[in-house]
Parts: sequence; structure tokens; C-alpha cells
Amino acid sequence: MPDGRNEVSARVISAINEVPADLWDACAGPSNPFVRHAFLNALEESGSVSAETGWQPQHIVVNGDDGRIAACLPLYLKSHSYGEYIFDWGWADAYERAGGSYYPKLQAAVPFTPATGPRMLVREDATEDQYNVLIAAMVQLSRQHKVSSLHVTFPTENQWERMGKAGFLLRTSKQFHWENRGYETFDDFLAELSSRKRKAIKKERRQVIEQGVTLRTLTGSELTEDHWDAFYGYYIDTIDRKWGRPYLTREFFSILGESMSELAVLILAEHDGRRVAGALNLRGSDTLFGRNWG
Repeated sequence: MPDGRNEVSARVISAINEVPADLWDACAGPSNPFVRHAFLNALEESGSVSAETGWQPQHIVVNGDDGRIAACLPLYLKSHSYGEYIFDWGWADAYERAGGSYYPKLQAAVPFTPATGPRMLVREDATEDQYNVLIAAMVQLSRQHKVSSLHVTFPTENQWERMGKAGFLLRTSKQFHWENRGYETFDDFLAELSSRKRKAIKKERRQVIEQGVTLRTLTGSELTEDHWDAFYGYYIDTIDRKWGRPYLTREFFSILGESMSELAVLILAEHDGRRVAGALNLRGSDTLFGRNWG
């Protein structure tokens, strides 16, 4: 871990609503909806993220010479490893066996969201040195809390490389992303596949139509509390089937609908006029992120 000995001008906030949304978002940018002020605030305001749920906000904020926020970073003091989708139970067990206490730890992440994206948020017109300030601030805060470790999960590749140069241990994992390589229609995409795969997909899509299942896409003002009620039911049902635990409260979806409806894309499946399934996506500047379903 970096030594963090350089003095930095940074502050820690215990709730994201301590800073104005426009100033935070000027650093976050439009590409990734999960690091936007509205999304992180929905997690906190709904009670999904709190010290009681094991995610105590410790966000870092750095002001520039003009007094505005030049850089920021979503950071949490964790009392467990749930909701991260990076499994460090082996590390925790080894640490405890060696006589240490693995928790609490510090985690720079978006809670419950294994989507690659920026973690160090720096305003476009700020200097590159703000990345070093954020890194040093994280390390200093780790020492203050006397945590076992500091983790930054699902960063972009350039930020991953930057932290490696700063002394962080690097690890990799795999994700599967679909990219639109200039396809204008779904048939254009199918044309690139082998005949076997193309036939299998066409068969599956035909079966959906034959069963009478229809899909509705809702976004913005089209989304209502009735839709969120239905989707939350699917969310809970899926968790129950997988013997998991719900991280998100019902209120989270209402707040999301109020503050980010223009970025929310809810797809509902209906059969004989009855809703039977749903998938929630969030829209970035050039990417559709599939997030929850049931």
C-alpha cells in the first residue's frame, strides 16, 4: 500500500448530501450513472447504505484553488464483505488466523454494483495531480481508522494502472461485455455469429413470441410507483430463490425514480396482460448497464 506521507488538502464527508449534486457530478461526468450523486444518494437516503448495514460512508472530497470540488471519491468503512461482488473471504480468513482483525476495512466502490467505472472522480479542467491527492488521502484515512486494508474495486483500466504505480497490489477478474460494433439491426449482429448460434438465438426468440410474452420498455415519466412495486417484488423473489439477502430497500427504487428516471430503463415482460418479470438498466453516455432483474 502507498505510504501516503505527502500532506494533502482533502476532507471526509459522512453523507454524500453534504456536497451539492452539481459539484460532485462535475467530477463524476456523464459516462457512468453509478458514480453520480443521485445514485449514491439514493443508496444512502433509502437506508440501503449506512453504518448499520455495514457500509459507512467516508467519501473523500478535494477542493480546487477556485473553491469548487476538483476531485472526489466514493469510499466506505466496511464491517463485512457482502455486496461487493469481489470475494475476499480467503484473505479475511488468513488475516484472522494470523491473529489480526480483518474488519473494518476501507472500500472505494459503488455498493452492490459490480460495474467497471471510474472511482477517482476528477473534474475535466482539474490537474492530473488530483489523482495523487485522492490516493494519498485514501491511505491517510486508512491509517486514521487503523483498518486492515484498503480496496478499490472495479476501477477503469487507466485508474487500475495508476494505483499500481502508486504501490497498490493489483488483481484482475473477468467480466463479459457486449459491444455494438456498428450494428444497425439485430440481424446485423446475428450475421456475425456461427450458423449454430444464430439458429439457437432465433429459436429462443421465436419461442418467446409463441408463448405470448411481450416486452415493454419504460423510462423517464413513464415510470410510476406501481412499476416499482412490481419490480421490487421480482427483485425480492429472485433473492429468495438464491438464498441471498436483499441489499436494496423498496424506498431505493422510489428515490431512483424521482432523481434519475431519465437514466433508468425498466423492461417489463407481460403474459396475457399480466406482468411476470422485469429488468432494470441504467443508461450512461454510451453504455446501457443491466443491473437488477427478476
